[in-house]
Amino acid sequence: MINVIIAITLSCWFHIVFSVPVEIMCEELKAVSTEVNTLTGDTLTLSYNYNKITYQDYFYWYKQDPGKAPEFLIYHRASGSLVEAAVDGLKINVKTNQLQMIISSAALSHSAVYYCAVRPTVTANTQSLYNNLTAAHSH
Repeated sequence: MINVIIAITLSCWFHIVFSVPVEIMCEELKAVSTEVNTLTGDTLTLSYNYNKITYQDYFYWYKQDPGKAPEFLIYHRASGSLVEAAVDGLKINVKTNQLQMIISSAALSHSAVYYCAVRPTVTANTQSLYNNLTAAHSH
């Protein structure tokens, strides 16, 4: 049995990176289930609801193994089209108000905490946000 924890995060991703207290409120990107269990070899689907999806949004997925820093997995547009993938074998599905990352053949190595973060393209300070994303993504 594979146990996967789905973290509820959005802009809190940056708070985790920079060790700011987690009590800070995030936008409404919510894990459909906070824990997913599956058998080795089965399809594993990690889902987030986000009722503010616009075509301008970009979504980043990360995996965090116990005792390690989060690792970048995949980055995609709101349409579901991939921009960059650091790991092969992952698929993205975007439904109305829901994002899914699909792992076709679950393995014990997939047991971890997963994060999904959104980068809205319109914010008060887009340059600062972009710099934070770039810095977090390059580590």
